[in-house]
Amino acid sequence: MTTEVVIPTVDELCDAEPDDSIGDGTLYEHYRFTADAGQQLLRVDKFLVEHMPKASRNRIQQAAAAGCILVNGKAVKSNYRVKPGDTVQVVMDRPRYDTEILPENIPLDIVYEDDDVLVVNKPAGLVVHPGHGNWTGTLVNALAWHLRDNPDYDVNDPRLGLVHRIDKDTSGLLVVAKTPDAKTHLGRQFFNKTTRREYRALVWGIPDPAAGRIEGNIGRSLKDRLQMAVFPADSEQGKHAVTHYEIVETFAHVSLVKCVLETGRTHQIRVHMKHIGHPLFNDARYGGDQVLRGTTAASYRQFVRNCFDTCPRQALHARTLGFVHPRTGREMFFEAPVPADMTALIEKWRAYAESHRT
Repeated sequence: MTTEVVIPTVDELCDAEPDDSIGDGTLYEHYRFTADAGQQLLRVDKFLVEHMPKASRNRIQQAAAAGCILVNGKAVKSNYRVKPGDTVQVVMDRPRYDTEILPENIPLDIVYEDDDVLVVNKPAGLVVHPGHGNWTGTLVNALAWHLRDNPDYDVNDPRLGLVHRIDKDTSGLLVVAKTPDAKTHLGRQFFNKTTRREYRALVWGIPDPAAGRIEGNIGRSLKDRLQMAVFPADSEQGKHAVTHYEIVETFAHVSLVKCVLETGRTHQIRVHMKHIGHPLFNDARYGGDQVLRGTTAASYRQFVRNCFDTCPRQALHARTLGFVHPRTGREMFFEAPVPADMTALIEKWRAYAESHRT
């Protein structure tokens, strides 16, 4: 039997409900076990409990449900029976930190902080976790600096830190756990879908109906591994995902929509909105950086290019975040205003729509 030397804690297992995730949806191997020739048939959750004594069976089952337990390279359910020669992997959507994370003096917009939690309003362009090509200058490095004088906070301890994630070019609210108990409590809320998260997005076109529910599994595209794609809800491909949307305002050829996550999958809002024919404005990965609606007039195309320059990223903002405080049990609710680049973009489209009313 070959195993990793490091034994993971409960909270090192994959977040079962990651928010719109960092990077390109890549999963990173954190732990690997190979069953020897004498291995008796054994459920994979029991197999991992035997080899990861600090991880509970319930947490392993949650990780399996989230697609974070692989056998021979394929995601399996917790009742899969391990047989001789099987390779069992625990994967996560962030790289394993092989080097120490160093504090960096990067300004943070702290919305709330106490001894247990910290809520931060992340600007667009700031990577959340260190990873390939971004080992420094991340939100995690900034948190290490902000909490450098806290003797109980170790940025390299996986039992502490960010409870969920949003993309580099998505702005908005994130919650950070400053204690192991806080991370466990908050992680359970995300897994049980009891948190309240609302996003604002500017999308191409005018969705019909004006409010709706999008359901469809999300997994890596079979055509482009850098993209996520939607698969039938009853298929075995991808992970179950549900997004609720509602139009807030329309501006001729684009719409400002409110999106509420029922689940939290990699690029969920971006992928689901593209799936119904309304990609996010200037979302290069999912085709929103093209002129998808409107006229062929040169002046209009120049206007759209100016809009792209005004907000040079996907127009998506994590506007609200609600959860139960892990220590006091009190309902907490936070709101971050739409940032300047998206606000300016919306104003441009509002002015355009007003000037082109018939």
